[in-house]
Amino acid sequence: MIASLMMYARPELADAHANFWRHISARLIASGVKSPNDLSQSTEEFHVWTHPNLTLSQTCGMPYRLWLHDQVSLVGTPDYTLPDCPPGYYNSAIIVRADDPRADVTAYRDAIFAYNQTFSQSGYAAPWWHLKPHGFWFNSTFHSGAHLASARAVADGAADIAALDAVSWRQMQTYDPIAARLRVLNFTAPTPGLPLITARNNDPDIVFEAVSNAINDLSDLERTALGLTGLVRIPKERYLTVPNPPLDYATPTPST
Repeated sequence: MIASLMMYARPELADAHANFWRHISARLIASGVKSPNDLSQSTEEFHVWTHPNLTLSQTCGMPYRLWLHDQVSLVGTPDYTLPDCPPGYYNSAIIVRADDPRADVTAYRDAIFAYNQTFSQSGYAAPWWHLKPHGFWFNSTFHSGAHLASARAVADGAADIAALDAVSWRQMQTYDPIAARLRVLNFTAPTPGLPLITARNNDPDIVFEAVSNAINDLSDLERTALGLTGLVRIPKERYLTVPNPPLDYATPTPST
């Protein structure tokens, strides 16, 4: 058995995530679902997502539609109540340095773009489609490996522009001083947020109820820290209709 909520994990939220999992796990066990005692927050993501005994994890919409949708069961989508987004949806903050005078995204045509992964909906696909009507994509890119690393690359001048998951950006504004050196140039169009998944041999409705009730079990302080307000159902088909950028994607090999 394995479980992970690594997508929005950070040291400041470790206790809140651990307590959230304790509530989820207790409700799962009470419903007859086997559950690990602790979260595997540092385990490689594809190892978790494709584990045959996956109890619960959160993935990104792009890996879900590219590789995971026929291997796992969709549980539901946490709602983070983001501005100008329907429940369960999110978008990307396209950020630049606060002192960069360029006011329009088209002025960044020759800029260096930092991205976390090419298979990231918020870090790569969303900005790609945001720029498509403007007729360009970046010739110079910087692979950072993480949203916070992308933000740091822009703040420090290694890159000029990046797209950050709106929840991650909200966390950075709370916890990371570098956020003060950045500003939002644009927000992308909303798409379905990061879904919760479980192994195909688990009943997703039971898991949905456990997670939904566990959100209510949290204290107001913990819910605020995690940014959670509820769990919603977004149809699988809605995830699968979100378009991918025109890249060739090889199926990743999970580490062991």
